[in-house]
Amino acid sequence: MARTIDPPQLPEAQPVNLREALEERYLAYALSTIMGRALPDARDGLKPVHRRILYGMQILKLDPGSTFKKCAKIVGDVMGSFHPHGDQAIYDALVRLAQDFSSRYPLVDGQGNFGNIDGDSAAAYRYTEARMTDVARLLLDGIDEDSVDFRDNYSGDQQEPIVLPAALPNLLANGSQGIAVGMATSVPPHNLAELCDAALYLISNRAATAEALARFVPGPDFPTGGVIVDPPAAITEIYRTGRGSIRLRARWHKEEGQRGVWNAIVTEIPYGVQKSRLIEKIAELFNEKKLPLVADIRDESAEDIRIVIEPRARNVDADVMMETLFKQTELEARVGVNMNVLVDGAVPRVVSLGEAIGQWLDHRREVLLRRSRHRLAEIEHRLELLAGMIIVFLNLDKVIKIIREEDEPKAVLMKTFKLTDKQANYVLDTRLRSLRRLEEMELRKEHDALTQEKGEVEKLISDEKLQWKTITAQVRELKKKYPPESKVGKRRTTFAEAPAAAADFNLAEALIEREPVTVVVSEKGWIRALKGHVQDLSNLQFKGDDALLASFFAETTSKILVLASNGKIFTLDASKLPGGRGHGEPIRLMADIDEGADIVTVLPYEAGKKMLAATSDGRGFIVGQDEMIGGTRKGKVLMNPDDGAKAALLAPAQGDHVAVVGQNRKLVVFPLDQVPEMARGKGVRLQRYKDGGISDVRVFAMAEGLSWTDSAGRVFVVAKADLKEWIGNRADAGRLPPRGFPKNNRFG
Repeated sequence: MARTIDPPQLPEAQPVNLREALEERYLAYALSTIMGRALPDARDGLKPVHRRILYGMQILKLDPGSTFKKCAKIVGDVMGSFHPHGDQAIYDALVRLAQDFSSRYPLVDGQGNFGNIDGDSAAAYRYTEARMTDVARLLLDGIDEDSVDFRDNYSGDQQEPIVLPAALPNLLANGSQGIAVGMATSVPPHNLAELCDAALYLISNRAATAEALARFVPGPDFPTGGVIVDPPAAITEIYRTGRGSIRLRARWHKEEGQRGVWNAIVTEIPYGVQKSRLIEKIAELFNEKKLPLVADIRDESAEDIRIVIEPRARNVDADVMMETLFKQTELEARVGVNMNVLVDGAVPRVVSLGEAIGQWLDHRREVLLRRSRHRLAEIEHRLELLAGMIIVFLNLDKVIKIIREEDEPKAVLMKTFKLTDKQANYVLDTRLRSLRRLEEMELRKEHDALTQEKGEVEKLISDEKLQWKTITAQVRELKKKYPPESKVGKRRTTFAEAPAAAADFNLAEALIEREPVTVVVSEKGWIRALKGHVQDLSNLQFKGDDALLASFFAETTSKILVLASNGKIFTLDASKLPGGRGHGEPIRLMADIDEGADIVTVLPYEAGKKMLAATSDGRGFIVGQDEMIGGTRKGKVLMNPDDGAKAALLAPAQGDHVAVVGQNRKLVVFPLDQVPEMARGKGVRLQRYKDGGISDVRVFAMAEGLSWTDSAGRVFVVAKADLKEWIGNRADAGRLPPRGFPKNNRFG
């Protein structure tokens, strides 16, 4: 008969709140990701996987001078002893530590194919070999001297370090990238020599501000070089808050060829950008006709980067062409900064530059104290043994006799000479050949040296100032090892300002070929552009009873300003003006000028130039031409004339005095600073009239005198001394002008 088996007795089910259970388990997962995988420790700048790789290589004795070992061996040992995750994850982390385009100061010296800046993957770990670099050796310096705490590994059969001694500020030197649960980190790499200078300053000024530290660390120093185009104030703010983004551009130069031919050569690309993907993106834009200034692009890179960009034509502006590429491709990139790290190895927090360096310095002090205490314990242990050996040498015959004759020599030695257990064991373990007269002298000399060293170590442990002095010496030694003039220590990323044209860059304008033109405007508002700068306009033909109103030299890339009598100002493109073979076209076809408004004046736009705007009733103000530029056919309101008045004049405001003449033939002169500067408006009274209004206005330098041109073309100049009668204040009525003033009441 078959025997029945009773089912196992299960514990009674307990009701669980699903929300609380999920929160508890998700929190445990999030903390595990934050602490054990994604965020670096602020003290050594490493995540657990990187720390375990370096410690595993230390156990394998892969020092910088040793032979290389297969990466498969390193990955296997690290995975089996310390890091219970996939082998590919460990190998990927090891590869990144070896790539000189990923790490500013590589921690792994790789032999074989470790990938490239094109984005190609490394060879499998059975083909590659590795060992530590000098920088990695510095991170581990003193780890065998009880300088850091250890903990059990995941299986409990070995010990692994919680943090490395870190003789250099690795967090900022090599940077770190990571994504945790609900938070991320992005610390850019920096120049080690600059970090040393900042650390030395911080040691003596622990309350140093970000502005003070930014004098030593002006910005990140990326392994791939490039040019930072952010202003210093923006970078300082990032260092103060620990958050922001750095605007990084590729480095390029203009390479001249024969007969005016040139190419743009890119030699450095932004950090984190794959070169192959960058080339593909540019080629894609080129094929889609989105890069009209570019004729061709090719990659001529070997060991160094060399991307050749050919312009569409020789007369294309190199800066403008590169601006189109910076705007549309990864030749310009934003490198995010989020200095979110584990403070004291436990608390995730966004830190400033000063806090990040301070964390490393405090850690170095702790390492110094622990190593000093470890050394002190070694010295005391050795002194104890030496004291026992010196007693032996003083009573050598008696010691030998006891060892030879006694059944329990250890106990007798301890009782006879008052030796400790350690001293007795050391005496009994000593070889006979060591018992020489010379050995006794050596022991006494060693005893004296250790006694002196013990005093120095005890003084170091008890004196905080001496500790910081020692750390200062260590930092200076570190900077001497990687000086800014060395190949490794030299700054690779430089600083520059983005071209002024980049702020208001217009691709449509860039496509216009720059050529000289002469703009001609008739009294009835017809406009045209003659090729070249034409001096003699006497042969120009106009329609019917039309005549010349204004003419001036410009270029096809120029902007033309048109002032209407209703106070509106319009912007025209010189490149869109009709040619000079016919009579031109009416300006009203190019701008939406009101029916009742007339064209007052037409002039070329000059960036930064100031003008004196005046209405027919004698009101005016100073305005910059930059305020007049507009982008629509409807124009911009410049002047708001009163009812019955019109916009009448635009005169260059170059000088220190204003001369105003009215229709009543009265002239007044007053200082220019009495006229306010405005973007638009009604203005202030320039001259007071009983009847009529303004006729003409001129701004001049008093030192040069007031000049005008008569109908015969003769130029008259009235010096300051002869103008006393007319010099007054704004809004004066004035008096009749000097003899010889033109009858048309205009300065010419």
